[in-house]
Amino acid sequence: MIPIRDLNPTRNTPWVTWTLLLLCVLVFIWQAVLPVGADRDFVFAYGLIPRRVMFSQDPAVLLTVFTSMFMHGGLMHILGNLWFLRMFGDNVEDNMGPVRFTLFYLLCGLAAAGAQIAMSPASGVPMVGASGAIAGVLAAYLVLFPHARVVALVPIFIFIQFMEIPAFVFIALWFGLQFFSGIGSIGAAGGGVAYWAHIGGFVAGLALVYLFRTPRPPAPRVAFERSQMQWRNGRGG
Repeated sequence: MIPIRDLNPTRNTPWVTWTLLLLCVLVFIWQAVLPVGADRDFVFAYGLIPRRVMFSQDPAVLLTVFTSMFMHGGLMHILGNLWFLRMFGDNVEDNMGPVRFTLFYLLCGLAAAGAQIAMSPASGVPMVGASGAIAGVLAAYLVLFPHARVVALVPIFIFIQFMEIPAFVFIALWFGLQFFSGIGSIGAAGGGVAYWAHIGGFVAGLALVYLFRTPRPPAPRVAFERSQMQWRNGRGG
Protein backbone atom coordinates (compact mmCIF):
# COMPACT_ATOMS: atom_id res chain seq x y z
CA MET A 1 0.00 0.00 0.00
CA ILE A 2 1.18 3.49 -0.85
CA PRO A 3 -0.40 6.26 1.25
CA ILE A 4 -1.55 9.29 -0.72
CA ARG A 5 -3.10 11.52 1.94
CA ASP A 6 -5.11 11.42 5.13
CA LEU A 7 -8.59 12.85 5.58
CA ASN A 8 -7.84 14.60 8.85
CA PRO A 9 -7.76 18.42 8.74
CA THR A 10 -5.61 20.45 11.13
CA ARG A 11 -6.38 23.69 12.95
CA ASN A 12 -2.91 25.23 12.97
CA THR A 13 0.03 25.53 10.62
CA PRO A 14 2.50 22.70 11.41
CA TRP A 15 5.61 24.89 11.61
CA VAL A 16 7.78 22.25 13.29
CA THR A 17 6.84 19.58 10.76
CA TRP A 18 7.68 21.90 7.87
CA THR A 19 10.95 22.90 9.56
CA LEU A 20 11.97 19.26 9.95
CA LEU A 21 11.14 18.65 6.30
CA LEU A 22 13.20 21.66 5.24
CA LEU A 23 16.21 20.67 7.36
CA CYS A 24 16.24 17.18 5.88
CA VAL A 25 16.03 18.57 2.35
CA LEU A 26 18.85 21.07 2.95
CA VAL A 27 21.13 18.38 4.40
CA PHE A 28 20.32 16.08 1.48
CA ILE A 29 21.19 18.82 -1.02
CA TRP A 30 24.45 19.41 0.84
CA GLN A 31 25.26 15.70 0.62
CA ALA A 32 24.43 15.69 -3.09
CA VAL A 33 26.77 18.56 -4.00
CA LEU A 34 29.78 17.24 -2.08
CA PRO A 35 32.62 15.92 -4.25
CA VAL A 36 32.98 12.18 -4.73
CA GLY A 37 34.61 10.78 -1.61
CA ALA A 38 33.71 13.78 0.52
CA ASP A 39 30.08 12.62 0.62
CA ARG A 40 31.20 9.28 2.06
CA ASP A 41 33.36 11.03 4.65
CA PHE A 42 30.37 13.19 5.59
CA VAL A 43 28.18 10.13 6.18
CA PHE A 44 30.84 8.41 8.29
CA ALA A 45 31.45 11.59 10.28
CA TYR A 46 27.82 12.45 11.07
CA GLY A 47 25.96 9.17 10.58
CA LEU A 48 25.27 6.92 13.57
CA ILE A 49 27.77 4.05 13.74
CA PRO A 50 26.78 1.67 16.58
CA ARG A 51 30.31 0.38 17.15
CA ARG A 52 31.68 3.90 17.51
CA VAL A 53 28.92 4.96 19.90
CA MET A 54 29.45 1.86 22.03
CA PHE A 55 33.23 1.82 22.22
CA SER A 56 34.53 5.31 21.43
CA GLN A 57 35.99 7.36 24.29
CA ASP A 58 34.98 10.60 22.55
CA PRO A 59 31.63 11.85 23.95
CA ALA A 60 31.13 13.94 20.79
CA VAL A 61 30.08 10.79 18.93
CA LEU A 62 26.81 10.92 20.86
CA LEU A 63 25.85 13.92 18.74
CA THR A 64 25.60 11.59 15.75
CA VAL A 65 22.43 10.18 17.32
CA PHE A 66 20.81 13.49 16.37
CA THR A 67 22.74 14.50 13.25
CA SER A 68 21.96 11.13 11.62
CA MET A 69 18.24 11.91 11.91
CA PHE A 70 18.56 14.62 9.25
CA MET A 71 20.63 12.61 6.76
CA HIS A 72 19.44 10.18 4.08
CA GLY A 73 21.01 7.58 1.87
CA GLY A 74 19.34 8.37 -1.44
CA LEU A 75 16.48 10.07 -3.23
CA MET A 76 13.88 7.35 -2.60
CA HIS A 77 14.95 7.16 1.04
CA ILE A 78 14.31 10.84 1.70
CA LEU A 79 11.14 10.98 -0.42
CA GLY A 80 9.58 8.08 1.47
CA ASN A 81 10.47 9.45 4.89
CA LEU A 82 9.36 13.00 4.22
CA TRP A 83 6.13 11.85 2.62
CA PHE A 84 5.17 9.99 5.80
CA LEU A 85 6.27 12.90 8.00
CA ARG A 86 4.29 15.39 5.95
CA MET A 87 1.18 13.22 6.00
CA PHE A 88 1.08 12.24 9.66
CA GLY A 89 3.24 14.82 11.44
CA ASP A 90 0.93 17.81 10.98
CA ASN A 91 -1.94 16.23 12.93
CA VAL A 92 0.29 15.01 15.75
CA GLU A 93 1.89 18.45 16.03
CA ASP A 94 -1.57 20.02 15.95
CA ASN A 95 -2.53 17.98 19.00
CA MET A 96 0.72 18.31 20.97
CA GLY A 97 1.73 21.85 20.08
CA PRO A 98 5.10 22.79 18.55
CA VAL A 99 7.29 22.57 21.66
CA ARG A 100 6.04 19.22 22.91
CA PHE A 101 6.01 17.80 19.40
CA THR A 102 9.65 18.77 18.88
CA LEU A 103 10.68 17.05 22.11
CA PHE A 104 8.52 14.03 21.31
CA TYR A 105 10.08 13.70 17.84
CA LEU A 106 13.64 13.88 19.13
CA LEU A 107 13.00 11.40 21.95
CA CYS A 108 11.50 8.91 19.49
CA GLY A 109 14.57 9.33 17.30
CA LEU A 110 16.79 8.74 20.32
CA ALA A 111 14.87 5.58 21.22
CA ALA A 112 15.11 4.39 17.61
CA ALA A 113 18.88 4.82 17.66
CA GLY A 114 19.10 2.99 20.97
CA ALA A 115 17.12 0.04 19.63
CA GLN A 116 19.30 -0.28 16.55
CA ILE A 117 22.50 -0.05 18.61
CA ALA A 118 21.19 -2.68 21.03
CA MET A 119 20.50 -5.10 18.17
CA SER A 120 23.76 -4.43 16.28
CA PRO A 121 26.29 -3.04 18.78
CA ALA A 122 29.33 -4.11 16.74
CA SER A 123 28.09 -2.75 13.41
CA GLY A 124 30.39 -0.36 11.59
CA VAL A 125 27.74 0.63 9.02
CA PRO A 126 26.48 4.23 9.38
CA MET A 127 22.78 4.53 10.11
CA VAL A 128 21.10 7.60 8.62
CA GLY A 129 17.52 8.70 8.21
CA ALA A 130 14.54 10.17 10.01
CA SER A 131 12.47 6.99 9.82
CA GLY A 132 12.95 6.01 13.47
CA ALA A 133 11.57 9.33 14.71
CA ILE A 134 8.82 9.22 12.08
CA ALA A 135 7.86 5.75 13.32
CA GLY A 136 7.17 7.40 16.68
CA VAL A 137 4.96 9.94 14.91
CA LEU A 138 3.01 7.09 13.31
CA ALA A 139 2.50 5.51 16.73
CA ALA A 140 1.21 8.81 18.10
CA TYR A 141 -1.16 9.16 15.16
CA LEU A 142 -2.43 5.63 15.81
CA VAL A 143 -3.30 6.55 19.40
CA LEU A 144 -4.65 10.03 18.71
CA PHE A 145 -6.55 9.46 15.46
CA PRO A 146 -7.22 5.72 15.08
CA HIS A 147 -10.40 6.23 13.03
CA ALA A 148 -9.04 8.87 10.65
CA ARG A 149 -9.11 7.76 7.03
CA VAL A 150 -6.01 7.24 4.91
CA VAL A 151 -6.33 7.28 1.13
CA ALA A 152 -3.92 4.69 -0.27
CA LEU A 153 -3.02 2.99 -3.53
CA VAL A 154 -3.77 -0.69 -2.99
CA PRO A 155 -2.72 -3.36 -5.50
CA ILE A 156 -5.45 -5.98 -6.03
CA PHE A 157 -4.05 -8.71 -8.27
CA ILE A 158 -3.13 -6.83 -11.46
CA PHE A 159 -5.18 -3.76 -10.62
CA ILE A 160 -4.32 -0.76 -8.47
CA GLN A 161 -7.15 1.08 -6.77
CA PHE A 162 -7.56 4.05 -4.46
CA MET A 163 -9.05 2.99 -1.15
CA GLU A 164 -9.89 4.74 2.12
CA ILE A 165 -8.42 2.75 4.99
CA PRO A 166 -8.78 3.44 8.73
CA ALA A 167 -5.53 4.83 10.10
CA PHE A 168 -5.23 2.08 12.70
CA VAL A 169 -5.38 -0.58 9.97
CA PHE A 170 -2.80 1.13 7.77
CA ILE A 171 -0.36 1.82 10.62
CA ALA A 172 -0.82 -1.63 12.17
CA LEU A 173 0.01 -3.25 8.83
CA TRP A 174 3.04 -0.98 8.47
CA PHE A 175 4.32 -1.89 11.93
CA GLY A 176 3.68 -5.59 11.33
CA LEU A 177 5.88 -5.42 8.24
CA GLN A 178 8.66 -3.70 10.21
CA PHE A 179 8.42 -6.18 13.07
CA PHE A 180 8.60 -9.35 10.99
CA SER A 181 11.30 -7.83 8.78
CA GLY A 182 13.24 -6.97 11.93
CA ILE A 183 12.93 -10.53 13.19
CA GLY A 184 14.18 -11.76 9.84
CA SER A 185 17.15 -9.40 9.93
CA ILE A 186 18.55 -10.82 13.19
CA GLY A 187 21.99 -12.20 12.50
CA ALA A 188 22.34 -10.41 9.16
CA ALA A 189 25.72 -8.94 8.29
CA GLY A 190 24.49 -5.34 8.41
CA GLY A 191 23.43 -2.61 6.03
CA GLY A 192 20.03 -2.23 4.40
CA VAL A 193 16.96 -1.03 6.27
CA ALA A 194 17.29 -0.34 10.01
CA TYR A 195 14.12 -2.18 10.97
CA TRP A 196 14.92 -2.17 14.68
CA ALA A 197 15.18 1.61 14.61
CA HIS A 198 11.63 1.66 13.22
CA ILE A 199 10.45 -0.74 15.91
CA GLY A 200 12.19 1.17 18.70
CA GLY A 201 10.86 4.53 17.54
CA PHE A 202 7.34 3.14 17.23
CA VAL A 203 7.31 1.56 20.69
CA ALA A 204 8.69 4.79 22.17
CA GLY A 205 5.98 6.76 20.41
CA LEU A 206 3.28 4.49 21.85
CA ALA A 207 4.58 5.15 25.36
CA LEU A 208 5.42 8.84 25.05
CA VAL A 209 2.25 10.00 23.32
CA TYR A 210 0.36 9.74 26.61
CA LEU A 211 2.79 12.20 28.19
CA PHE A 212 2.84 14.70 25.33
CA ARG A 213 -0.69 14.65 23.94
CA THR A 214 -3.26 17.34 24.64
CA PRO A 215 -6.31 15.73 26.27
CA ARG A 216 -9.55 16.27 24.43
CA PRO A 217 -12.02 18.55 26.20
CA PRO A 218 -14.97 16.74 27.80
CA ALA A 219 -18.28 16.60 25.96
CA PRO A 220 -20.62 19.55 26.74
CA ARG A 221 -22.97 17.42 28.89
CA VAL A 222 -20.08 15.97 30.88
CA ALA A 223 -18.55 19.41 31.34
CA PHE A 224 -21.91 20.80 32.55
CA GLU A 225 -22.44 18.01 35.06
CA ARG A 226 -18.89 18.39 36.32
CA SER A 227 -19.30 22.15 36.83
CA GLN A 228 -22.59 21.59 38.68
CA MET A 229 -20.96 19.05 40.99
CA GLN A 230 -18.05 21.42 41.69
CA TRP A 231 -20.51 24.24 42.42
CA ARG A 232 -22.50 22.10 44.87
CA ASN A 233 -19.36 20.89 46.61
CA GLY A 234 -18.13 24.42 46.95
CA ARG A 235 -21.47 25.61 48.27
CA GLY A 236 -21.70 22.76 50.75
CA GLY A 237 -18.19 23.40 52.04
